[in-house]
Amino acid sequence: MRSTTRLGWPAAHRALALLLLALGMLALLGPVQASAAEDDPYKIAGNVQFEGEAIEGVTITVDGPGGAQVVETGPDGRWNVGVPEAAEYTVTLDVDTLPEGVTLDDPEDDSPETKEVTPNVPFAPKAVNFFIGEGDRESTAFGAQLAQRLVQGVNFGLMLGLAAVGLSLVYGTTGISNFAHGEMVTFGAVMALWIGGTAFIGASLWIALPAAILISGLFGLLMDVVIWRPLRHRSVGVVQLMIVSIGLSLAIRYLFQYFIGGGTEQLPGSSPERIDIVGPIRMTKVDLISMGIAIAVIVAFALWLLYSRLGKATRAISDNPGLAAASGIDVDFVVRVVWVVAAALAGLAGILYAYYRPGIKWDMGTQVLLLMFAAVTLGGLGTAFGALIGALIIGIIVETSSLFIPADLRFASALAILIIILLVRPQGILGRRERIG
Repeated sequence: MRSTTRLGWPAAHRALALLLLALGMLALLGPVQASAAEDDPYKIAGNVQFEGEAIEGVTITVDGPGGAQVVETGPDGRWNVGVPEAAEYTVTLDVDTLPEGVTLDDPEDDSPETKEVTPNVPFAPKAVNFFIGEGDRESTAFGAQLAQRLVQGVNFGLMLGLAAVGLSLVYGTTGISNFAHGEMVTFGAVMALWIGGTAFIGASLWIALPAAILISGLFGLLMDVVIWRPLRHRSVGVVQLMIVSIGLSLAIRYLFQYFIGGGTEQLPGSSPERIDIVGPIRMTKVDLISMGIAIAVIVAFALWLLYSRLGKATRAISDNPGLAAASGIDVDFVVRVVWVVAAALAGLAGILYAYYRPGIKWDMGTQVLLLMFAAVTLGGLGTAFGALIGALIIGIIVETSSLFIPADLRFASALAILIIILLVRPQGILGRRERIG
């Protein structure tokens, strides 16, 4: 005889009640609130002055998501805190900590010691200043701001160009739109962090940065040996290869998050003082060194592409792979070299971008991936020099557009210019007829 056990209605009612009770407890708990930490992506900063003179030791309280944070102004009157979300925060100055005889009486402001602020641009401090008395207010002329932004745009464009030319080389020789190229940018920065970060190996930057670039090149070689070459030999279509690159991008990106976390890490020397260059233009020594390195590498790359046997073979494969193979060029070997060069350039771009932001984050390469594709498309698909020209244009537009539109839309402005230019010249600035790289 076989016996069966069936859940009766009373038992079912009890199970349902337990489920509803659990859901109710979760509803009461509510969402987990973000807490403030040193690596928070949003910043609020400011200074306190009385008649143009900095006031030290004034207590500032910043209250909002993540809890209340209390800081004091430094000898220069400045203060800053990191906050976890782009939300509204209340900034309060403790009037009891002001020097004797200094007050915040302001007939035009009912609550002069309290201000509301919403940071909305990661890593760009939102200013909240308390100017007391008739202090001198500094203002920067539009021409000076434009000159500064142009120089920053060239710096950003050079960094973007290093990554874009590698992306263009890969597309020109293999036809792959590599969506994992952003992760190759992040990889270089992460390797520099692991080799040169004091919390890890702690090697000198003179060792860490070249080693990170070398490892990035080996990473490109590994990807070609393990993934791309076998797929090429199986004649997998370009659409399928693109889908593979998207999946690879997601896998590598979340591996970065697993190993370095969701915060922001800094390379040594990420925040030096700015120095006067020419007129209103001020840059850090790191910016100057980054621009020098980028220019030197781009010149060396151009000479290699134009005059070396491998460079000429690369351009031949980009123009016509079948004809290049028939003429005796080892297409597989050249493509492998292209992957190594592209990955090494992307790794260098990631290191320079980590200093430009500043900071290393698990998805930093993804943030500029669309701009890299825009640079390649704007310059002309498959042309390395076109990608460089497109990157410089994109970099300048991104930086200067923030003078006219909200900073959150600056990337969109570059894409708008891309659309306009492609409507006029669909093949890009350096089309196939004019291709020199």
